[in-house]
Amino acid sequence: MGPLLSGLVAFGVGVNLWFLFEYLLHRFAMHELHGKGIMSREHLLHHVTARWGFTSRLLLAWLGVALVGVAAWLPLGTWLLGPAVGVGLAAGWVLGYGFYEFQHAQAHLRAPRNRYERWLRKHHFHHHFGHPMANHGVTIPLWDIVFHTREAPDVVPVPRRLAAGLGWLLDDDGELRAEFAADYVLVGIDRMDERQAGIDRARAFASLAPNP
Repeated sequence: MGPLLSGLVAFGVGVNLWFLFEYLLHRFAMHELHGKGIMSREHLLHHVTARWGFTSRLLLAWLGVALVGVAAWLPLGTWLLGPAVGVGLAAGWVLGYGFYEFQHAQAHLRAPRNRYERWLRKHHFHHHFGHPMANHGVTIPLWDIVFHTREAPDVVPVPRRLAAGLGWLLDDDGELRAEFAADYVLVGIDRMDERQAGIDRARAFASLAPNP
């Protein structure tokens, strides 16, 4: 196998290596720790509101992923099978993370445009609103299937007070858009006060779904 083909194969391995770590980090380093440590705390705060926004911590995440690629996968791949494999493995790891970050952000910010995006949103928002200890793989379902944490409900209930975090889901009157009625339903009342915010935070940090 020539260096180009070896590098391409290693690239695919690197991407899928990220998908595995995406699952493991999401499940164990974010949810199982219940807010202990910055990664878990920031992720569970994301669950409190279901909103996505750019923060400086995202740059730190990119830096951390890049450092792992350069300091771990690049030298390991090079040592095992040569520089083409090392570069391919590291590049696949970093770009796999980039694909995850892009798809996660887009899921919160805009409506699906194809079957994959429709699946990803429904899969991910069941994690948010139905069962936070299910569907830890955001971009692919493989590792949820392997570890028996995949759930695929017919309809995802979205609490009205949190639906604003998914603006694409709502029409101008704040009601569910008709084109999404097969996948989502709005539940509960559209009210957020200090008491409810405290309940939402407590449930998120316990990795429990928000009450309607």
